[in-house]
Amino acid sequence: MTGDRLKGKWMVSLVDIGVNLTHAAFDADRQQVIERATAAGVHMMILTGTTVEESRKALILAEQHPEILYSTAGAHPHDVKRCDAETIPQLRQLANHSKVVAIGECGLDFNRDYSPRAEQEYWFEAQLQLASDLKLPVFLHQRDAHTRFMEIFKPYRDQISAAVVHCFTGSEDELKAYLNWDLHIGITGWICDERRGLHLQELVRSIPLNRLMLETDAPYLTPRTIRPKPKGGRNEPAFLLHILQTIATILERPPETIAHATSQTTHQFFGLPESVTPQEHHSGEWRN
Repeated sequence: MTGDRLKGKWMVSLVDIGVNLTHAAFDADRQQVIERATAAGVHMMILTGTTVEESRKALILAEQHPEILYSTAGAHPHDVKRCDAETIPQLRQLANHSKVVAIGECGLDFNRDYSPRAEQEYWFEAQLQLASDLKLPVFLHQRDAHTRFMEIFKPYRDQISAAVVHCFTGSEDELKAYLNWDLHIGITGWICDERRGLHLQELVRSIPLNRLMLETDAPYLTPRTIRPKPKGGRNEPAFLLHILQTIATILERPPETIAHATSQTTHQFFGLPESVTPQEHHSGEWRN
């Protein structure tokens, strides 16, 4: 991504599909974070559930902002070592709420191995079965575990209504495999990183717009294109526009086109209500 900025006025109405808004990093100004996001044109956000407790907190927060926030219910592979016999029944109860639009974040992470691999695999499959039972999409996590991830997911693919690979940073072969299985792809601020995001900047050209969705994964993965850098380095959903701008520049498409296509895809994927009127932005508001 260069230092260029978009010219003229542009209209956006975006959905951030992955926000960790229950994170302690937002405790001091959570309401202001939501307000800044909506002012920036991020009209809906999906809050990520990573444990039963965090899924419960996400749902409570979503209920407090019924036209803006939705949530997922799941157990992240880092945290499944704390799962027990009550985990799936509790997630099922949460997922029956209309504000919960997917099961997850679930999957495999063989990079950090914070939970034993056998336990990761067991709880990944258990959550796939739950999503199949409830006919809900899945919000997926995969890092350094592609082969086992696909082996476990394969028997469930036809039973799962839809699936998105959250925070995709993988290889070309992995991307092809996901697209061949009709999966959706979530792109974060990783694509704005001039050091480790270069391969993703190439691969995003291969993702059809009807399979592409945008996310911040806030408070993590702050886009490195933001100038000046945010205080404390914390990411937030208002910064989704920087991800949009980077992708629009790479694809040489108007940001409104990318925003409209990805938002339409996201609404259809999660069954969200119709969006609000897009917000107008002037190029001077968003610099890289």
